[in-house]
Amino acid sequence: MFKCRWVRVLCGVLLALLCSQGVSGQHRSFRIMTYNVENLFDTCHDVRHDDVEFLPHSSRAWNSIRYWRKQGWLTRTIVAACGASPVDLIALCEIENDTVVRDLSQRTKLHRLGYEYLVTDSRDARGIDVALMYQPERFKVLSWKSVRIPYDKKYGRFTRDILYVSGRLPNADTLDVLVNHWPSRRGGTKSGDDFRFKVARRLREFADSLLHERLHPNIVFLGDFNDEFDDRSIAEGLGAVCPGQKKGDYVVLSARLRGANGVSGTYKYRGDWNQLDQIIVSRGLLERTEGLRTTPQKCRILTFPFLLEEDESRGGVKPRRTYLGPVYRGGVSDHLPLLLDLEW
Repeated sequence: MFKCRWVRVLCGVLLALLCSQGVSGQHRSFRIMTYNVENLFDTCHDVRHDDVEFLPHSSRAWNSIRYWRKQGWLTRTIVAACGASPVDLIALCEIENDTVVRDLSQRTKLHRLGYEYLVTDSRDARGIDVALMYQPERFKVLSWKSVRIPYDKKYGRFTRDILYVSGRLPNADTLDVLVNHWPSRRGGTKSGDDFRFKVARRLREFADSLLHERLHPNIVFLGDFNDEFDDRSIAEGLGAVCPGQKKGDYVVLSARLRGANGVSGTYKYRGDWNQLDQIIVSRGLLERTEGLRTTPQKCRILTFPFLLEEDESRGGVKPRRTYLGPVYRGGVSDHLPLLLDLEW
């Protein structure tokens, strides 16, 4: 209880400081966050989708108290990720609809920071979508669209759309952002592997068109790719390479990341850390000496203590998740967030 109150106090103090500084400061950096927030569902039934497990009378007993507790933890995570000003872009994966993003951005303490947002409306059977929250004074949206992924007969169901957003930064550069949540690895089936490869090819086709359209392309891929950097989908389908490799239009900044407390990934499965959440950028962002740029060292895993708990069965720590199967654990998410700083 004391720890919870302390976190609430810290959250309030940080928000007050950020608001007193204003959200449109002249700092020469731009902060991006990506986070799979583990089944952020509202508590109302959507007749179009299979969301019954996240209703008050389901086996999970997903009710308003648990819902707002989770929103509170997400707020604290976002505030803790702030630097000299609010995080400029926040990509969210595994959200049900625009209602949950509106609640997060406008009905928690984050409302003081003035976030706006965009959300897809995918054909995913459970209604899962992706979203982008942004600071409108720091990221002026020029255009956006949902990139629909064709139905795959072998996989047997639709997957989430890719959210594409183009925006103007304070230094007048254009940034193209693509938020992803690729098909699940559940069951380890080959159909899932093949479908992720097809999604990767669709993503590359779209991104390559931006490379040819922009004079100085600045492309950032964010989200839960459900694959590691060296899996076929990312290495071959998207054609993304690790930092230090000279060939390839896209570079996986999140490859081989290490965090505090022995964390070496964003998702832990049977005692092993996996890096399924990725931040990938167009090569130009790493090679410029002027204008918008970044380095691999500016990409990191967030390992705040309240996001972690002791892994009693496997050793070390693990993400403090909301549910373990049908059992409520009261944590934030089964994934950890990634952060990237750009500068000019």
